[in-house]
Amino acid sequence: MDFLNNILRFPLEELPFVLIVLVIAFTVHEFSHAYFAYKFGDPTAKLLGRVTLNPAVHFDFLGVLLLVIAGFGWARPVPVNRDNFKNPRLMGVVVSAAGPLSNFVLGIIGAFIYALLIATGVLDGITNERLLFAITTFLRYFCFMNFFLFLFNLIPLPPLDGYRIVEDIVPPRVRMKLQQFEQWSIFIFLLILFIPVLQMYTISPLYMWANSINYQFVFSFLKLFGVSI
Repeated sequence: MDFLNNILRFPLEELPFVLIVLVIAFTVHEFSHAYFAYKFGDPTAKLLGRVTLNPAVHFDFLGVLLLVIAGFGWARPVPVNRDNFKNPRLMGVVVSAAGPLSNFVLGIIGAFIYALLIATGVLDGITNERLLFAITTFLRYFCFMNFFLFLFNLIPLPPLDGYRIVEDIVPPRVRMKLQQFEQWSIFIFLLILFIPVLQMYTISPLYMWANSINYQFVFSFLKLFGVSI
């Protein structure tokens, strides 16, 4: 048990809630990519059965395992053929941004529900400690992980969405130069994974920012509901 606690990024007793949240967050994220790509004229994801909210279709075991252990990971990427878009660069940006933005929206929804339960006194009325722990832990991770995935996926490194957005914004000659370095992206991730000092300046700040965004939304909703802080 101590061994698991030492290698996991999250407390063992909270791990089930983390996994449930990741399933929801990753599924909605990848579905959003697939949905907008299909709506913009690219049938690639649709033909592969990716325009769905079925978690099994989007699940990537290694990506989830790394997130649980190292603090960052991924779902199964949605294939997109930008040549099928009428405006490849503009629609490419929208499709790439759809995933992170879906996580941002989920985080806001979670913060709203959390604040609503506090404001209405529902949480105070729960006497079962296990139930209270389950609800608060799930909502805490639901908000935090979705805000974290929003920030993480905007990092401009391949194969993250932030890189694809930059790739579609910059001029073609710059894009060609960027593509020359894509093969090195996996090595950058491995360095971040195994070198703690790099995590300190990459993943750790994202966790702090995600927490800060979460608190800001929860406090804002509480004020909206007339709850003094």
